[in-house]
Amino acid sequence: MNDTVTIENERLEIQLLLEAIYLKYGYDFRSYAFTHTKRRLEHRRSLEDFQNFSEMQHRVIYDEAFFNTLLLDLSINVTEMFRDPWFYKRVREVVFPHLKTYPFAKVWHAGCSAGQEVYSMCILLEEENMEDRVQVYATDFNELILQKAKDGIYPMDLVREYTSNYQKAGGLHSFSNYYMADYDNVIMKRSLKENVLFSSHNLVTDGVFGEMNVIFCRNVLIYFNRELQNRVLNLFLDSLCPGGFLCLGSKESLRFSNVADQFEVVSEREKIYRKKRSSSAS
Repeated sequence: MNDTVTIENERLEIQLLLEAIYLKYGYDFRSYAFTHTKRRLEHRRSLEDFQNFSEMQHRVIYDEAFFNTLLLDLSINVTEMFRDPWFYKRVREVVFPHLKTYPFAKVWHAGCSAGQEVYSMCILLEEENMEDRVQVYATDFNELILQKAKDGIYPMDLVREYTSNYQKAGGLHSFSNYYMADYDNVIMKRSLKENVLFSSHNLVTDGVFGEMNVIFCRNVLIYFNRELQNRVLNLFLDSLCPGGFLCLGSKESLRFSNVADQFEVVSEREKIYRKKRSSSAS
């Protein structure tokens, strides 16, 4: 069998595996970027010593515990506190003054993973004395990861990096003010999440999520194909109030999307956009 046929067969096996996951469990990875999905599946295949992806499909269908393990593999959980510190500095400069004009505002962290960026934002809100005026919604499709976000417990060995990021982001106090040390972990201060609602939401399959003043979805779209990116960006457009902000990751952009003309660029480097007040969803 030549290499071209092998590659085509492997792609077909992966497509059937993703279809089985969708039909059996309702999670839709069919429009994720193929190279990313294949890399994560190959990692699990190697660990489990499957001969091919068809064997993995059989296991997924008949073993829910294995599926839950695979779900963690396919989830996007690469994040940290105050990731890209210059981004948070800019949010404080250009987004917060706008939020302060409202008696009450709503912020959505879409694809919040284990919650590090949610707590980062809550720290900034507290430092700007806005914590009681902003309702934060933190969502992810993976219930296990969402529970980690709710718990707010992170490894102690990451704190040095988090502290450095916080300082570079223009933090006003000592980062240690915001957590309690507990042996090998730190637990984020309970008051940070008093106005945070953690809930399940799948960007691929679920609909509009309220009328938000700000949406953060950083470094998630890069894992989607172009069609799914446009679908999710339209979801964000419909979920933002006029004049609301959309904050994407450093490698993401609205430039080639089908909603680009309905946003204005606030900060190109930081990928902060603002929905035009005359915008109407396409």
